[in-house]
Amino acid sequence: MTAGKRNTAQLQALDAAHHLHPFTDHRDLGGRGTRIIERASGVYLWDSEGNKLLDGMAGLWCVNIGYGRRELADAAHRQMLELPYYNSFFQCTHPPAVELASAIAEQAPAHMNRVFFTGSGSEANDTVLRMVRRYWDLQGQPQRKTVISRINGYHGSTVAGASLGGMSAMHEQGDLPIPGIVHIPQPYWYGEGGDMDEGEFGLWAARQLEQKILELGVDRVAAFIAEPIQGAGGVIVPPATYWPEIQRIVDQYGILLVVDEVICGFGRTGEWFGSQYYGIRPDLMPIAKGMTSGYLPMGGVIVGDRVASCLIDQGGEFFHGYTYSGHPVAAAVGLENLRILREEGIVDYAREQAAPYLQQKIAALAEHPLVGQVRGVGMLGALELVRDKRTRERFPGKGAAGTLCRDLCIRNGLVMRAVGDTLIMSPPLVIQPQEIDELFDKAWRTLNMAAEELR
Repeated sequence: MTAGKRNTAQLQALDAAHHLHPFTDHRDLGGRGTRIIERASGVYLWDSEGNKLLDGMAGLWCVNIGYGRRELADAAHRQMLELPYYNSFFQCTHPPAVELASAIAEQAPAHMNRVFFTGSGSEANDTVLRMVRRYWDLQGQPQRKTVISRINGYHGSTVAGASLGGMSAMHEQGDLPIPGIVHIPQPYWYGEGGDMDEGEFGLWAARQLEQKILELGVDRVAAFIAEPIQGAGGVIVPPATYWPEIQRIVDQYGILLVVDEVICGFGRTGEWFGSQYYGIRPDLMPIAKGMTSGYLPMGGVIVGDRVASCLIDQGGEFFHGYTYSGHPVAAAVGLENLRILREEGIVDYAREQAAPYLQQKIAALAEHPLVGQVRGVGMLGALELVRDKRTRERFPGKGAAGTLCRDLCIRNGLVMRAVGDTLIMSPPLVIQPQEIDELFDKAWRTLNMAAEELR
């Protein structure tokens, strides 16, 4: 029997018997039963029961050009017939990897001209750790191994990625972080800024980096890694004072700056990269997600000239790589995805039309009694759910209000995500104004229903 002929109950039973999901409480999932998503088009999903859902999360922050673009399927098909696989080891390459690296470099900041391909964002951040430490070895400073990251940052779930990230729940399950990675406070003004002015808090949070560098010793610190906007941590938009001060600090102390663009890259902020939105100068940029709009798994690291020149001119062989680095089919899809983003002006549309309208509509959600703050940049948004707007008091049971709203969203035909008691969104860049209206209406209805239950 093929999967397409099984009904929902049969698929749920098979799933429970054989499939271990990522980031899932399997006992809880077994009691609820898996939601089976069968097809998608544009910004919509349909499950196996025929329910239509507006995907307010673009999958996992990745389906930037929307679902159902036949051009990407055709690109994959053509490449599979011509060269379904070959590696980039042993002084070999193939046209899709070469063309994609060139196309990415064309959109990246001017000082970033080379790309190392991986299979995911997690692998990209593993690669970053290796590159950063190799760079300092070649600079004759092998003691510079420590990477500074942020509490509640997210950089993947591999051992290195989860260590670079600052999520305590992940650290507790794997005796992490590994040695040589330390964390500083995040720039989460609403949740942690107290009575401080937002600009002052941004400077305070940035200067935690300087304090940590001096505490550890400048000659021991290799790099600072951070997302332009923290995604999985709750769409935490840093105060305007934050990134300029971070740039000053890394410049002053000569450490490498790693800007994790896995979520923000390829148009999410309304610019091609979050680094361009904030005017910062990274040495390394991990990428994935929007690079293929999620149609095939692929990631990479865009490498700045000072690091690339060092690795190339002084490094000899770099003992690192993956079987699927620059996979030809994934690269062909990535290349076609970039062509669509460019030629259809999708990043421009997001910046000039979709994002301003999305931010206007979700700003109106701040009027709801449950919403303490609304924030967002580009095609990212967050709603802070509170019991008392004035004091920012949360509801009892950490994350209970967020989980309730997430589940009610589904009942109302909308996919949003909860991070604790923060409801977050990241719709496809191609979402149209009437679909943004629909997202707003369904979110407002969800908040009304949640208010009734939480009472």
